[in-house]
Amino acid sequence: MRKIYDMQLKFGQTPIGQIQFDPHSRDEIPKLLRGFQGIWCDRKTRDQIFKCLSELIPSNINPKNGRKGMDLWKIFVLGSLRLNSNWDYDKLLEIANHHDILRQILGHGTMDADYRYALQTLKDNIALFTPEILDKTNQIVIGYGHEIVGKKPEDPLNGSCDSFVGKTDAHFPTDISLLFDAVRKIISIIMIICTHIDISEWRQGKHLIRKAKSFYREAQQLKRSSSKDNAKKAERERLIICAHEAYIVPERKPRFSVLQDQKFSEIPLSLRGIC
Repeated sequence: MRKIYDMQLKFGQTPIGQIQFDPHSRDEIPKLLRGFQGIWCDRKTRDQIFKCLSELIPSNINPKNGRKGMDLWKIFVLGSLRLNSNWDYDKLLEIANHHDILRQILGHGTMDADYRYALQTLKDNIALFTPEILDKTNQIVIGYGHEIVGKKPEDPLNGSCDSFVGKTDAHFPTDISLLFDAVRKIISIIMIICTHIDISEWRQGKHLIRKAKSFYREAQQLKRSSSKDNAKKAERERLIICAHEAYIVPERKPRFSVLQDQKFSEIPLSLRGIC
């Protein structure tokens, strides 16, 4: 038996529409949770999502009989978080059990604050929320987004994303080659997507790849010249050290070493002091 959501509020439970978020948070979780809140508060969008989620239940199973399973709303929220944030089930378990605002979105209140999800429970239920179901719900959410911003369905939507630099052990020339391959692949993927969804404004793909390659060659030359300069500098330092040793080391040798063909005992006493 599966419910979409328990509409009867429990004691100590906060209505989803009244949940407060930190407006200054830059983390991904509050942004996604605010999206869930908006979906829940819009009756039309919510009904469309729940109709789509009904596909999670196999046709040969009566949802009104059997043991109580996880609500479809909880599967939708946790499954969307896992796929959008690229989490494994261990990460999902930690967030589901200890993130207070997420637990409010899931319908937990003060009376069941001690309730904890089991790892196997999450695996068995969230596995039903496949990427195909996510794609269908995304189409509904995009339509809802168009209505919020006042755009027509045929109008394009602009998106933004953050990037970061990660420290690796890859060095020249591997590092610069990997960077160029990544840029080239990103441009190619964008070209394919734009062709698939009939966006004709983005036609500079091949030009951008050639431009990126010219930057790659320029950076490659700079790297090589820098390596040559470092090699020349190292060679110059080596020559200085060798010249210094050639000057200092002989001065440290005993003077009688010039008479090494003779035994020291054979040198007259009168000459030993000056040797």
